[in-house]
Amino acid sequence: MGRAAVFDVDGTLVDTNHLHVTAWWEAFRQAGHRVPMHAIHRAVGLGAHDLVAHLLGDDRDTDEDDTLSAAHKTLYGTYFDRLPPLPDAGDLLRRLDRDGWSVVLATSAGGPELAALRRALDADEAIRATASADEVEAGKPAPEPVERALELAGAPAERSVFVGDTVWDMRAGSLAGVLCVGVLCGGIPRADLEEAGARAVYRDPGHLLASLTDSPLASGE
Repeated sequence: MGRAAVFDVDGTLVDTNHLHVTAWWEAFRQAGHRVPMHAIHRAVGLGAHDLVAHLLGDDRDTDEDDTLSAAHKTLYGTYFDRLPPLPDAGDLLRRLDRDGWSVVLATSAGGPELAALRRALDADEAIRATASADEVEAGKPAPEPVERALELAGAPAERSVFVGDTVWDMRAGSLAGVLCVGVLCGGIPRADLEEAGARAVYRDPGHLLASLTDSPLASGE
């Protein structure tokens, strides 16, 4: 029976959360909306339409959702050639692959954005599969992305771990029945991650890699 190490990407493996905040802030500003950056930051990790709904509310003009999403995508796309991986992110994935884990990405990114993230990681040889926004009907905090990742890995939830940086990640993993591990490099406080379901929390991928033998991703488990 296989076991899966499922990873979120933005803010977990690649240092992009604040780039997303800036791109969304500008997209909202161009459309005449004043949305505080701290509120946008807390919403990063949701799919585009869910993020807009979360920030603008149910009484918004929903006809504007696609325009806002397209503006964000265009603005964020200007960073594609220089997305920075977080410390030791690629080394962590390669180590887990060597230790016998099926490494799968579960992300709201898709298309050219996902391709840019994978180029930044430079660890394709360790990634078994990707559950992207293109493959599920409901994004995080719904469990679908994590469940799809487990399906691709051929691994049961009870033998798998999900690593992410947002409360949406922790809630999605918990609903999928997977043990959740949080990282602080996305900017969300430890207490919030733990309240949302994180069983262990590390600073960043490098800290998790250095602590691997005592973590939920220890090779002997």
